[in-house]
Amino acid sequence: MSLPILPTISTTFIVLSAITVAVGWVQIKQRKIETHKKTMFLAAIFALIFFIIYASRTIFIGNTAFGGPDDLKIFYTIFLIFHITLATTGAVFGIVTLLTGYKNNLVKHRKLGPITSIIWFFTAITGVAVYFLLYVLYKGGETTSVIKAILGF
Repeated sequence: MSLPILPTISTTFIVLSAITVAVGWVQIKQRKIETHKKTMFLAAIFALIFFIIYASRTIFIGNTAFGGPDDLKIFYTIFLIFHITLATTGAVFGIVTLLTGYKNNLVKHRKLGPITSIIWFFTAITGVAVYFLLYVLYKGGETTSVIKAILGF
Protein backbone atom coordinates (compact mmCIF):
# COMPACT_ATOMS: atom_id res chain seq x y z
CA MET A 1 0.00 0.00 0.00
CA SER A 2 1.35 3.39 -0.99
CA LEU A 3 -0.02 6.35 0.98
CA PRO A 4 0.17 9.92 -0.36
CA ILE A 5 2.82 11.89 1.52
CA LEU A 6 1.17 15.31 2.01
CA PRO A 7 -2.21 14.04 3.28
CA THR A 8 -0.36 11.62 5.56
CA ILE A 9 1.84 14.38 6.97
CA SER A 10 -1.04 16.83 7.40
CA THR A 11 -3.22 14.21 9.12
CA THR A 12 -0.31 13.41 11.44
CA PHE A 13 -0.12 17.07 12.47
CA ILE A 14 -3.82 17.27 13.28
CA VAL A 15 -3.48 14.15 15.43
CA LEU A 16 -0.46 15.69 17.17
CA SER A 17 -2.52 18.82 17.77
CA ALA A 18 -5.34 16.83 19.38
CA ILE A 19 -2.88 14.87 21.53
CA THR A 20 -1.20 18.06 22.76
CA VAL A 21 -4.62 19.58 23.52
CA ALA A 22 -5.38 16.50 25.65
CA VAL A 23 -2.01 16.85 27.42
CA GLY A 24 -2.71 20.55 27.99
CA TRP A 25 -6.09 19.72 29.46
CA VAL A 26 -4.46 17.35 31.97
CA GLN A 27 -1.82 19.97 32.79
CA ILE A 28 -4.37 22.65 33.60
CA LYS A 29 -6.30 20.21 35.80
CA GLN A 30 -3.00 19.71 37.66
CA ARG A 31 -2.62 23.53 37.92
CA LYS A 32 0.56 23.49 35.79
CA ILE A 33 -0.34 26.83 34.23
CA GLU A 34 2.95 27.74 32.51
CA THR A 35 3.36 24.23 31.09
CA HIS A 36 -0.28 24.33 29.95
CA LYS A 37 0.33 27.59 28.06
CA LYS A 38 3.36 26.14 26.27
CA THR A 39 1.57 22.90 25.43
CA MET A 40 -1.47 24.68 24.05
CA PHE A 41 0.78 26.96 21.99
CA LEU A 42 2.43 23.82 20.57
CA ALA A 43 -1.03 22.38 19.82
CA ALA A 44 -1.85 25.57 17.91
CA ILE A 45 1.43 25.34 15.98
CA PHE A 46 0.64 21.72 15.03
CA ALA A 47 -2.83 22.80 13.86
CA LEU A 48 -1.33 25.69 11.88
CA ILE A 49 1.18 23.37 10.19
CA PHE A 50 -1.71 21.08 9.30
CA PHE A 51 -3.65 24.01 7.84
CA ILE A 52 -0.70 25.32 5.80
CA ILE A 53 -0.04 21.87 4.29
CA TYR A 54 -3.76 21.26 3.69
CA ALA A 55 -4.42 24.68 2.14
CA SER A 56 -1.28 24.56 -0.04
CA ARG A 57 -2.12 21.07 -1.25
CA THR A 58 -5.73 22.07 -1.93
CA ILE A 59 -4.71 25.16 -3.92
CA PHE A 60 -1.78 23.76 -5.89
CA ILE A 61 -2.45 20.01 -6.15
CA GLY A 62 -6.15 19.77 -5.39
CA ASN A 63 -8.70 17.84 -3.44
CA THR A 64 -9.09 14.12 -3.90
CA ALA A 65 -12.56 12.89 -4.77
CA PHE A 66 -14.01 9.91 -2.92
CA GLY A 67 -12.93 6.74 -4.72
CA GLY A 68 -15.11 4.27 -2.86
CA PRO A 69 -18.33 2.65 -4.01
CA ASP A 70 -20.95 4.96 -5.52
CA ASP A 71 -23.59 3.83 -3.02
CA LEU A 72 -21.39 5.14 -0.16
CA LYS A 73 -20.59 8.49 -1.79
CA ILE A 74 -23.61 10.31 -0.31
CA PHE A 75 -22.71 9.08 3.19
CA TYR A 76 -19.08 10.11 2.69
CA THR A 77 -20.19 13.56 1.48
CA ILE A 78 -22.47 14.10 4.48
CA PHE A 79 -19.68 12.95 6.81
CA LEU A 80 -17.20 15.28 5.05
CA ILE A 81 -19.57 18.24 5.44
CA PHE A 82 -19.89 17.40 9.15
CA HIS A 83 -16.08 17.24 9.45
CA ILE A 84 -15.57 20.54 7.61
CA THR A 85 -18.18 22.23 9.82
CA LEU A 86 -16.46 20.86 12.95
CA ALA A 87 -13.02 21.91 11.69
CA THR A 88 -14.13 25.44 10.87
CA THR A 89 -15.96 25.81 14.19
CA GLY A 90 -13.02 24.28 16.06
CA ALA A 91 -10.54 26.63 14.40
CA VAL A 92 -12.59 29.71 15.28
CA PHE A 93 -13.14 28.50 18.84
CA GLY A 94 -9.43 27.65 19.07
CA ILE A 95 -8.31 31.12 18.07
CA VAL A 96 -10.77 32.80 20.45
CA THR A 97 -9.83 30.43 23.29
CA LEU A 98 -6.11 31.08 22.78
CA LEU A 99 -6.68 34.83 22.67
CA THR A 100 -8.76 34.84 25.86
CA GLY A 101 -6.02 32.84 27.57
CA TYR A 102 -3.24 35.16 26.42
CA LYS A 103 -5.28 38.23 27.38
CA ASN A 104 -5.80 36.68 30.82
CA ASN A 105 -9.58 36.75 30.37
CA LEU A 106 -9.73 33.58 32.43
CA VAL A 107 -13.49 33.57 33.11
CA LYS A 108 -14.21 33.32 29.38
CA HIS A 109 -11.16 31.10 28.76
CA ARG A 110 -12.28 28.56 31.37
CA LYS A 111 -15.74 28.38 29.78
CA LEU A 112 -14.45 28.08 26.21
CA GLY A 113 -11.49 25.75 26.82
CA PRO A 114 -13.38 22.50 27.46
CA ILE A 115 -15.87 23.18 24.63
CA THR A 116 -13.06 23.99 22.22
CA SER A 117 -11.11 20.90 23.23
CA ILE A 118 -14.07 18.58 22.67
CA ILE A 119 -14.79 20.13 19.27
CA TRP A 120 -11.10 19.73 18.39
CA PHE A 121 -11.04 16.07 19.45
CA PHE A 122 -14.03 15.33 17.22
CA THR A 123 -12.41 17.32 14.40
CA ALA A 124 -9.25 15.22 14.65
CA ILE A 125 -11.19 11.93 14.85
CA THR A 126 -13.37 12.76 11.87
CA GLY A 127 -10.32 14.08 9.97
CA VAL A 128 -8.54 10.77 10.47
CA ALA A 129 -11.71 8.97 9.34
CA VAL A 130 -11.82 11.09 6.14
CA TYR A 131 -8.14 10.27 5.54
CA PHE A 132 -8.83 6.53 5.98
CA LEU A 133 -11.83 6.68 3.64
CA LEU A 134 -9.88 8.57 0.96
CA TYR A 135 -6.50 6.87 1.08
CA VAL A 136 -6.54 3.64 3.14
CA LEU A 137 -9.89 1.87 2.76
CA TYR A 138 -10.46 3.02 -0.82
CA LYS A 139 -8.18 4.31 -3.55
CA GLY A 140 -8.69 8.07 -3.88
CA GLY A 141 -10.58 9.37 -6.85
CA GLU A 142 -9.56 12.15 -9.23
CA THR A 143 -7.59 15.12 -7.89
CA THR A 144 -8.09 18.57 -9.39
CA SER A 145 -6.40 21.72 -8.14
CA VAL A 146 -8.35 24.87 -7.40
CA ILE A 147 -6.05 26.81 -9.76
CA LYS A 148 -6.72 24.33 -12.59
CA ALA A 149 -10.45 24.36 -11.87
CA ILE A 150 -10.63 28.18 -11.83
CA LEU A 151 -8.19 29.00 -14.64
CA GLY A 152 -8.97 25.98 -16.81
CA PHE A 153 -5.41 24.64 -17.18
